Amino acid sequence: MASAGPAGATGCLLIQLGTPVSPSVRDVRRYLAQFLADPRVVDLPAPLRRLLLHGVILRIRPRRSAAAYRQIFGPEGSPLRVHGQALAEAVGRELGAGTRVELAMRYGEPSIATGVARLIERGAARIAVIPLFPQRAASSTGSALAELYRAAARPFDVPPLRVADPFFDHPGFLDSVAECIREAAGEWPPEHLLLSYHGLPERHVRRSGGPGCLEGPDCCEKPGARLARCYRAQCYATSRALIRLLGLPAERVTTAFQSRLGRTPWIRPYTDEVMASLAARGVRRLLVACPSFVADCLETLEEIGIRGAERWRNLGGEELRLAPCPNDRPRFASAVAEIARGLGAGGPAGAEGAGPGVREP
Repeated sequence: MASAGPAGATGCLLIQLGTPVSPSVRDVRRYLAQFLADPRVVDLPAPLRRLLLHGVILRIRPRRSAAAYRQIFGPEGSPLRVHGQALAEAVGRELGAGTRVELAMRYGEPSIATGVARLIERGAARIAVIPLFPQRAASSTGSALAELYRAAARPFDVPPLRVADPFFDHPGFLDSVAECIREAAGEWPPEHLLLSYHGLPERHVRRSGGPGCLEGPDCCEKPGARLARCYRAQCYATSRALIRLLGLPAERVTTAFQSRLGRTPWIRPYTDEVMASLAARGVRRLLVACPSFVADCLETLEEIGIRGAERWRNLGGEELRLAPCPNDRPRFASAVAEIARGLGAGGPAGAEGAGPGVREP
C-alpha cells in the first residue's frame, strides 16, 4: 500500500469482487453465502433466494468450488487478492505520498467498510473510488456502489466520494489488454482470438438497458445512448477497440460470454458453444483473453485456463492459450492512476478538479 498521507489528503479505494480467504470448503461456503445472498446477483424474491441458497446451493457447490480454488491458490493466497494488492501498491506509487490507496472486496476481506474506515483514519478528506469492473453491471458495479454508500454513511463525518465511470473504452486499459494478448500470442501464432467476457442473465441486461434492449441483431453493436448502461454493449465496444488496436481481421476474432449458471437464458453467444463451433471449422490454435476481468481469478485461470483448455483438446483442438489479465502491469497501473487523478486524487484536497467521468453522490 501507499504510505499514509497528511491530514487533508485524498484517498483512493479500488474495489474488486472478492475471493475466499482460503480454498477450504468452510471458507468457500462462507464466501458463496455472502456472494449469492446479494439480491443484485440472485435477483429472486427473498424467500425463494434463501431457499435456493441454503436448501440447494450451499449443500452442493462449496465442495466443488473449493476443489477449483485449490487449483489456482498459490503460496501467497488467492491470485485475485495478490494481484489486487500489487495493483494498489503500484497505483499508490504513481499517485505519490499524498494519496493513500486501499484495496477492498465487495465480498470477503478486506471489506469495503474496512477500506473506507482505513482511509478516513489516515486523514483522507475525500475519497476517489474506482470499481475494478471495466464494463458496468448491476451485479458487480451496482452492488459494489450500494455497499460503498452504506459503508460511507456509518462514520459521523462522511467524506465526499467521487466514483469513476466504467473504463471499458479507456485507452490505458485497452493498451494493457492488447499488450497481454500480444505477449501471449508471441511467435506461436494463434489462428483465432476469442474474447470471453463474464456472462449475465438476459433479464439483468434488459432491466439495466431499458425498452428495446436485446431485441435486435445489432442492438449491442450500435447501442446509441444505451451504451452508458448496457453491459453487453460495453463488452462489444471493448472488443471493437481491441480489434482495431491489434490490427486483426474481424473474422479472426469472436466475442462470447462465459460462466453461465442455471436454466434461464444468459447473454449470447456462449463461450463453450463458440469453442465447439471454432473447432468444427478447423481452428486448432486458439488464444483466449478475458477483458471483463482486470485480475486473474477463478474464472480466468481455472474456468478457461484449465477446464477450457481441456475442453478444447477434447474438441480436437491443438492448443488453447490464455492471455493473462492486466493484473498490476505498469500500463494498467498508470491507467488506474490516471482515472484516480481525474477524480481529484494524487494531491492534497482541492489541488485538482473532478475531471471527466465522475459521479458525485
